[in-house]
Amino acid sequence: MRREEVRALGELIAEAAAGTAGQIEEMHMGVVRRVWRGVGPMSLPVRIVHDRLAGAGYTVARAVVRGAVRRGVDALALTQYRSTVSLHDDPWGRALVGALNGVWGDTLARSGNRLALEMTVRHAGRDVPLVPSFIGDAFPDAQRRVAVFVHGLCETDDAWMLGAERHVPYGYRLAAELGYTPVYLRYNSGLHVSENGRQLARVLEALLDAWPVEVHEVALVGHSMGGLVARSACHYGAGGRWVGRVRHVFTLGSPHLGAPLERAANVASYAFSRLPETRALLARPLNRRSAGIKDLRFGYLTDECWDGQDCDAFLRDRSREVPFLATASHYFLCATLARDPEGPSARIIGDLLVLPASAWARRRGEALRFPIEHYHHVGAVNHFQLLNHPAIYAQIRRWMAPRRALPAGAPTG
Repeated sequence: MRREEVRALGELIAEAAAGTAGQIEEMHMGVVRRVWRGVGPMSLPVRIVHDRLAGAGYTVARAVVRGAVRRGVDALALTQYRSTVSLHDDPWGRALVGALNGVWGDTLARSGNRLALEMTVRHAGRDVPLVPSFIGDAFPDAQRRVAVFVHGLCETDDAWMLGAERHVPYGYRLAAELGYTPVYLRYNSGLHVSENGRQLARVLEALLDAWPVEVHEVALVGHSMGGLVARSACHYGAGGRWVGRVRHVFTLGSPHLGAPLERAANVASYAFSRLPETRALLARPLNRRSAGIKDLRFGYLTDECWDGQDCDAFLRDRSREVPFLATASHYFLCATLARDPEGPSARIIGDLLVLPASAWARRRGEALRFPIEHYHHVGAVNHFQLLNHPAIYAQIRRWMAPRRALPAGAPTG
């Protein structure tokens, strides 16, 4: 790690340590308030003195803890870290940064922490500036058909290489077999899906402007949260040149109707917040999960979905739902751990993170929104195997192979 990266990690650790001191204070104050209520008005003089002394003491404790951690990390960075190799130069380092952004990415961005990621086009483990010279160097064999891969929560562009020693990744196969140029993105998955959707719309508009040849067809491939980000980008990019060229949108295990794990976390944080003893120690740390994670409760796509909404809401506001892009074909893939993808256990457990109904954007009793052949189950597969699995690629290829790129000059709206 570079020194500045060590310091950035130190800032994160220092704030976490100070936050722990704050949690202890809140728990302490919650307990003694019960005592004051039990004693009654006679406790008022003692209560005033206690609260002032305790408040001052905890304020000093937070400052001391925060300062001690920062000084210790700074000393470590100066004496032990002289490397010019960045965390971003190593796959494990990139995975760590991606995970940190997924869990606390909005906090990192607000504080200006160096570990906060920005949305970038990636090639060979490096950012590619969206100018013609850099794009031309990174994609010397650029085609008129482009497949854009959008990773999920806590992931990076490296996620699409999962299991590459056993299976050839989707992007390589689409390039060799169907003539698509794969483009990989990396972004801060801890931000709101809508924030990343707007950024993706801007990035794709700039990418097509800088592309060496005129793009006739765009395919969006999103894993988990990435499918929601792709849909959000189509909404915010409406009227843009790139949106008119989107012909396929593939969502691999995307929680269009929400993710049960995030809903469970929401219920738990609400329950813990009811008591002062658990509010500080359990509810507040749980509520520090990123805005991106919280958006997965109901699959929020736009600012209007979450802005002004009660953070403890248990029901989705269906009046704020965003329609699918009308000019593109949408395809839905989901995994189930059960071998029989249609069996009752498969419907219950899904891939452990996303249920089949949510991955298909289908509520109980509702008809499918698209032709039945646009939906596909794969049994005995978990959520992360969707990133690189022969059966998934075979289905994607079956959907894409019969379709031809638009001829030059064809209408794209």
